[in-house]
Amino acid sequence: MFKAALCQIAVVDDLAVNLQTATNAVKEAAEKGADIVCLPEMFCCPYENDKFIKYGQPAGGEIWQALSAMARENSVWLIGGSMPEREGAHIYNTAFVFSPEGEQVARHRKVHLFDVDIPGGQYFKESDTLSAGDEFTVFDTPFGRIGLAICFDVRFAESFRLMTLDGAEAVFVPGAFNMTTGPAHWELLFRSRALDNQFWMLGCAPARCEGAGYVSYGNSIVSSPWGEVMGRLDEKEGILLADVNTELNAKVRLRIPILSNRRTDLYEVIKK
Repeated sequence: MFKAALCQIAVVDDLAVNLQTATNAVKEAAEKGADIVCLPEMFCCPYENDKFIKYGQPAGGEIWQALSAMARENSVWLIGGSMPEREGAHIYNTAFVFSPEGEQVARHRKVHLFDVDIPGGQYFKESDTLSAGDEFTVFDTPFGRIGLAICFDVRFAESFRLMTLDGAEAVFVPGAFNMTTGPAHWELLFRSRALDNQFWMLGCAPARCEGAGYVSYGNSIVSSPWGEVMGRLDEKEGILLADVNTELNAKVRLRIPILSNRRTDLYEVIKK
């Protein structure tokens, strides 16, 4: 059992303000008893291609240092939403994870970039500025193995099955669905991935800002291994707390033995 906190914060075009907002939210979550705290996708800058360039920093830079301090000063496991991470000529949409001592324990670079053109809806191409990662991410905590993905990754079910096979008992997904896909698919995808893999799914979004160039749907969410919504915010700023009991995973898997009935030979092909 652990207590998770999803910090749905507003993001503005000012790094100092965003870092302070995140710092305040993590502190509040810790004071409310959270063991693992998660920030939203691109918590440090507006979700726009030119802002990814403007705010891009390497690991170890100001944003990374601020996240490390938030974890250390509040003695929590921190999933630092995501940030534009510079490495050489590349910029990645990256989530860093820190231990309560402020040490980096994991890094996930968004594998599936958000390149969409919806007739009458959203047009956006992350690939205009960002490079894609090439690994799925699972890391160890005292509460069990935790998976990590970012936003558009959630649409690719095979990635989540691989995390399941690698021992993940809960998966955190910092994400920023828009006002076209959010109402249609956000809850459905989180419940589906949870039900598919019989583990916990936790999605943390930025709060909605109607005047932004990219408008987030918000609605941070927690789904159980039974596919039930255990908690959900609306579009406004807030902190969603959830008691995550991973013993429920085993109980669900006994009732409906999806994983034990899987075709191992086919999954070996997928792994390769």
